[in-house]
Amino acid sequence: MKPFTFDQIPIMMNKLHKKLEHLEKLILKISVTGEDKDELLNIKETSKLLNLSVSTIYSKVCKREIPFNKQGKRIYFYRHELMKWIKSGRIKTYL
Repeated sequence: MKPFTFDQIPIMMNKLHKKLEHLEKLILKISVTGEDKDELLNIKETSKLLNLSVSTIYSKVCKREIPFNKQGKRIYFYRHELMKWIKSGRIKTYL
């Protein structure tokens, strides 16, 4: 990057502003589309995400403590449902 003169500052600021606007639009597009909303996880991926053992996940499925989907003999989990499940267990602290 080469130095610029004082007279070039308004031009550079305009370019910088346009680039920032472009980045904001990209970030909003990614967050609004919610690409991970329908992300389907298997038991191992769920275990890694929740930092729980596979047997603990199976136990929670048997007790219907965790949101899951079953297709045949396979169990699947939606990432957004797991995140919602985790947030639902939030305990508020006293100040």
